[in-house]
Amino acid sequence: MKLLLLAGTREARALAGRLAGDERFDVVASLAGATRTPTAYAVALRSGGFGGEAGLENFMINNAVEAVVDATHPFARIMPLRAQALCARHGLPYLRLQRPCWVPGPGDRWRLVDDEAAAAAVIAPGARVFLATGRRSLPRFAALAAGRHLVARVIDPPEAQFPFPDGEWQVGRSPFSVAQETRTLRDLRIEVLVAKNAGGPTEAKLAAARGLGLDVVLLRRPPPPPGDRVASIDAALAWLERLV
Repeated sequence: MKLLLLAGTREARALAGRLAGDERFDVVASLAGATRTPTAYAVALRSGGFGGEAGLENFMINNAVEAVVDATHPFARIMPLRAQALCARHGLPYLRLQRPCWVPGPGDRWRLVDDEAAAAAVIAPGARVFLATGRRSLPRFAALAAGRHLVARVIDPPEAQFPFPDGEWQVGRSPFSVAQETRTLRDLRIEVLVAKNAGGPTEAKLAAARGLGLDVVLLRRPPPPPGDRVASIDAALAWLERLV
């Protein structure tokens, strides 16, 4: 079975590793190309966009794709809807593999908001804010930048100046330990952590914020597309087993 794995998450890499060598599946993993030095995959890998809906459709047709597993980031908005719609149009199985959200525990001081603009309404002027939301979302924090010092963490060293007058880059690639995150937040004198409720193994920053007594503003996930959805690698493999 020719399988298109829409990748970019730890779950996608883990699923690729489990499928590698299984002769029943011919897997190609696809990355958006947002990171300059992506982590290696155990299956064939392509990087870069498809060129819109028509490009993705042509790729699926030209490569005789028979099923799609969408393991893109929980905050991916366009690709899940596009892939699901194309699969529905062509009668192909589609699965969304999406890890569970984080949930607050004792001592957490969380505020959930719907989008980046809403974060400004719950963070006091003058605050020092750590953005663990990725480079691409930074322009949408223009309202938050007014009157606040922003520190934005990025994976790749930036090639441009910080887009707002009062702010700075912080370069680093996860995973980070709780001790590392605690030291970073303390050294930067952070008062509020802003993150996406992505779930998964990057919760060290949340534990660090809890330990330091910091406020946390979490962005809610966009709604998933219709269709089959699972939250674990094992469940995804079980879904695939039913196709062969």
